[in-house]
Amino acid sequence: MGKAKNPDPPNYKKYGVPLYGAAWAPSTIIKDAPQPLDQKQEADEVSGEGSTPSPAAPTYLVFCGGGGEGRSGIPNALLLAEFDFASNSLSDMPVFKLGIGADLPYRMAVHPGGEGLICSLPKSCKWFQWDEIKTEEVHKQGLKLSEKVLTHLEGVGQQLALTFNNDGSMLAVGGEDGNLRVFKWPSMEHVLSEAQAHTTVKDLDFSPDGKFLVSLGSGGPGRVWVLTSSTVVASLPKENDEVFAFCRFSQTNDKNQVLYIAAVRDRGACIVTWNTTTWKKVGSKQIVRDSISAFSVSADGKLLSVGTIQGDIVIVNSASMQVQAVVRKAHLGIVTTMRFSQDSRALVSASMDSSARVTVIKEMKKNGFSLWIIIFIIIVAIAAYLMKTKGIVP
Repeated sequence: MGKAKNPDPPNYKKYGVPLYGAAWAPSTIIKDAPQPLDQKQEADEVSGEGSTPSPAAPTYLVFCGGGGEGRSGIPNALLLAEFDFASNSLSDMPVFKLGIGADLPYRMAVHPGGEGLICSLPKSCKWFQWDEIKTEEVHKQGLKLSEKVLTHLEGVGQQLALTFNNDGSMLAVGGEDGNLRVFKWPSMEHVLSEAQAHTTVKDLDFSPDGKFLVSLGSGGPGRVWVLTSSTVVASLPKENDEVFAFCRFSQTNDKNQVLYIAAVRDRGACIVTWNTTTWKKVGSKQIVRDSISAFSVSADGKLLSVGTIQGDIVIVNSASMQVQAVVRKAHLGIVTTMRFSQDSRALVSASMDSSARVTVIKEMKKNGFSLWIIIFIIIVAIAAYLMKTKGIVP
């Protein structure tokens, strides 16, 4: 008899459609979220005295994906799922599903202020709003297609990169045709419009202060744009065997801005670090031997994560560039997307195999020994014991 298959962990679920985008819904969409406790209420709840504590507000995740225009029978949809930190579990099924018809939602960006989200469809981009569903039996979040039409993004073709800046006042989109567009939000006033910024725009990211935008294409160097003047301030060269895949701005412990570019080389994938004053390369570290298919940086700047074509997830400490955690075969298929939560406590990832996973970040003990130190001490102790038994040392 063959071995019984181990059950999937509660933080891993399959939702029935290939997933291409994933994000954490802003907590501001929860209209009836519990208010912060004052110190007296908090002490009463910790001690078990006083009134019964209010249940924690649900944590929502939004996914996009589907089967495309073919007759596969796989729908194209936006999905909402719930994650419970206390039990480390995802909802068994999506708590909400919005069909998109024949158009595949391939890329997605959630507005940080909770206004809604934008999806890239094959020919246009559409805006969706959060929709509170409230009846006597049910009170949950949903989504609906907004009446707001993004006129400047109608008929522009497939957009491969979508992102808002930190305060949600600007939106950047990059197309399969190489066009780069930046708008003020929500007015959709043009900030930057560059035809053929790259052969194909693969990834975009705003700097934390909103002054710069970095763009990567399917070939050639990366480019850094000054948004106040709509000009290129730097060209980021790649090595001969490098292919730039993803770009993310972040900040270091001393609050200085830094730029990370995840690159694929012949010998594996690496993370390249750039100084954002000189725009010079200041470091490069190989992380995995496989090609990478997803990349994210935590909001606090302390962690980086990569997803691979083999379905692995690797979490890296940004200060030391050392691998902090690895989840082998986190997904059975290619990792298509990943994103840290706003509080940097967890990482959501998804795959073309229709699976979603939430990985809660386990912090290393500050006053404890690392695993390598423990192993070293054990080896030294064994060596000392053998030397003593053989009379080498008294």
